[in-house]
Amino acid sequence: MPDWRITGSVVAVPSSGRAKLPDALEARLVELETRLAFQEQALAELSEALAESRMEGTAQLALLQRLLEDIKLTRGDFGGEAGSEPPPPHY
Repeated sequence: MPDWRITGSVVAVPSSGRAKLPDALEARLVELETRLAFQEQALAELSEALAESRMEGTAQLALLQRLLEDIKLTRGDFGGEAGSEPPPPHY
């Protein structure tokens, strides 16, 4: 009986024990290897999309922080925070 081993996405048989697989088993094996290849490709694409999304999120966070800092500086130019002034006399 051959010593079957799985190496990556390919089933390997030692050279001394090469045996012809039944057609149904070989077809099933080819289909499974094809599915695995597509899944590996999809996983790589999803991983790349996630990395891009994280980079965009980081850039947006930095932009938001700069905008908040600009707003704080602008408020300071116009007299500071609204809560720091006493209420108008009619209260």
